[in-house]
Amino acid sequence: MFIPFRTLPVLFAGLLLLSGCAGLDAGRDMLSGLSDTIFGEDDSADPPAALLEYQAELQIDVLWKESVGDGADKQYLKLIPAVLGDRIFAGDRKGTLQARNAATGDLIWETKTELAFSSGPGLGRQTLIMGCTSGEVVAFDIGSGEQKWLINVPSEVQAVPVIAKGIVLIRTTDGKVIGLREEDGAQLWLSESSVPALSIRGAGAPIVIDNTAIVGSANGKMQALQLNDGKKLWEATIAMPTGRSEVERLVDLDVDPVENRGAIYISSFNGGTSSVSELDGDIIWRNPDISSYTGISADYRYLYISDTKSEVSQLDQRNGASLWKQRDLHNRQLTAAVVYDNYVVVGDFEGYVHWLSISDGRQLGRIQVASSPIEAKPVIVGGTVYIYAKNGTLAALKAR
Repeated sequence: MFIPFRTLPVLFAGLLLLSGCAGLDAGRDMLSGLSDTIFGEDDSADPPAALLEYQAELQIDVLWKESVGDGADKQYLKLIPAVLGDRIFAGDRKGTLQARNAATGDLIWETKTELAFSSGPGLGRQTLIMGCTSGEVVAFDIGSGEQKWLINVPSEVQAVPVIAKGIVLIRTTDGKVIGLREEDGAQLWLSESSVPALSIRGAGAPIVIDNTAIVGSANGKMQALQLNDGKKLWEATIAMPTGRSEVERLVDLDVDPVENRGAIYISSFNGGTSSVSELDGDIIWRNPDISSYTGISADYRYLYISDTKSEVSQLDQRNGASLWKQRDLHNRQLTAAVVYDNYVVVGDFEGYVHWLSISDGRQLGRIQVASSPIEAKPVIVGGTVYIYAKNGTLAALKAR
């Protein structure tokens, strides 16, 4: 499956295609040859759907709303709020980092740096990790916000850092996965994979299962790495480039993998959604019709995906069959679809947050919490939905 050119203008409003690790300017140069084809004189661009009137079945309350500096502003970054205990943490692109009370929004501490944050925070028991545009990885004390250490890695950190068993996992734009010691940032190991000439800006975070790190890459492959030394245990080809144009051949694995009962679920930009055996990487099933660059969530039996057209689907974990699809939010540049209780929650490009029914995808409620797009996936803890918009608005919502 590939994305028709008519859908790409909407996608480009939220994403910037980059040329591997060659940087922003080179990525723009590579796109110059594609822009005429994509944006040319074709009037058939598929616009975002207008919001429809419907019978709301939920009341959405704003528990609190605060500001975290400039947020991601106009950049496409992986700045996502993180909750630990009674605190919520978030950073902005200009190096501001905050800890707030998750129940009230009250500021607990704020740290201002000269760094350009691009991803995070990743949380350990006592350490908070941020990735930076210029290739720094910096650790802060969770309790006070005091900087603990800073090290440099080869390129921008676009995936949210992951901390497990005293090891910090970093995924960079040039195809490297690096294991750092949480205590002091010392490099423990490095694993490399190839990066295609053109790829989507952004990267999925690794997940850790027991002593194994599962990592996707921009070349459409997934690896299982031994956590303590980075040794490759297996590699699976999730998506193969097809088509004649560079855009049609994009197969980035930019979503965070999801694991459930021995299966790993992953989606590619152009290569569909797949289930992979945790044991050896064998493909269990593949649904070629539903691709995503935003994310997957799962409950005990189903997957929930915002696809590349911003249509939300429920898939059966056993075979990948699509059970329902919500098309009313078509091309509204939705966040990852996050499931909790009987609801699926997504944010959109106009700052709205939508509640969908888990049973059939119908709209149950919505609220506008910001005047800017929401790209960070919703974070849900204890029935409270935390939203972080691109303009720095951080909000806590509750449905009733």
